[in-house]
Amino acid sequence: QVQLVESGGGLVQAGGSLRLSCAASGSIFSINTMGWYRQAPGKQRELVATMTSSGSTNYAESVKGRFTISRDNAKNTVYLQMNSLKPEDTAVYYCQAQIKAYYTDYARNYWGQGTQVTVSS
Repeated sequence: QVQLVESGGGLVQAGGSLRLSCAASGSIFSINTMGWYRQAPGKQRELVATMTSSGSTNYAESVKGRFTISRDNAKNTVYLQMNSLKPEDTAVYYCQAQIKAYYTDYARNYWGQGTQVTVSS
């Protein structure tokens, strides 16, 4: 089994910062891209930021310059540092990882359970 466990969400005032963490565990053979998505009430889930195993990153335009994604490959963990938070950043944040498990012949996407981020004005 493979699972992703997120932590670090919470309530913060506008302009504040939060750091999310997501640790992958289980029968992991390899991990390619890891990333963060978010879903606000009544809206579709959207990409926030992703990072490949070699360090290439991709950010949503709305978070560029404010959010930074990083990862520790030795710990199978991805982080999202969120600065200058705005009320429109309020959402449930989900971790995703492309993982090949020992017991499969192919990689697939796994999702975390989500962590709530609320930014008050």
